Amino acid sequence: MIDIINESDQKVDEQRLVGLATFALDWLRIHPSAELSILLVDETAMSAYHEKFMGLPGPTDVLSFPMDELRVPADGQTPPTGVLGDIVMCPTVTARQAPENGRTPDGEAEYLLIHGLLHLLGHDHAEPEEKRIMFGLNDEIIAAWDEHRQASGQ
Repeated sequence: MIDIINESDQKVDEQRLVGLATFALDWLRIHPSAELSILLVDETAMSAYHEKFMGLPGPTDVLSFPMDELRVPADGQTPPTGVLGDIVMCPTVTARQAPENGRTPDGEAEYLLIHGLLHLLGHDHAEPEEKRIMFGLNDEIIAAWDEHRQASGQ
């Protein structure tokens, strides 16, 4: 189950984000009943979260708050179920940084949603090898999502 709440003052294609999250969870073999919450906030709220939980000033693009520490199952294992956790995103920061990353604002939001989801699933990018794995997986999921959307005429 995926919940999305938009508390920002920005218009966001919420159905597209939920569609991507659903696609990614299926692609990663996470049980469809696993719970995920996506919260879209303004820069003031994101700054408060960033400072409270990361000890850093100012707004950031995405934060992840894992709950049940679900992990991607190995081949042949039963998909995990439970509460994945919360992804908090700031659409104004996302849109502002999109050109730096060569993406549209929607593309940047999609990329960061997957980034946040991978953090919920235990991935990190503190070390070079972790970063290579996580960002590679992020790119694979986005490429598969783009193919899926093209094939379905979206």
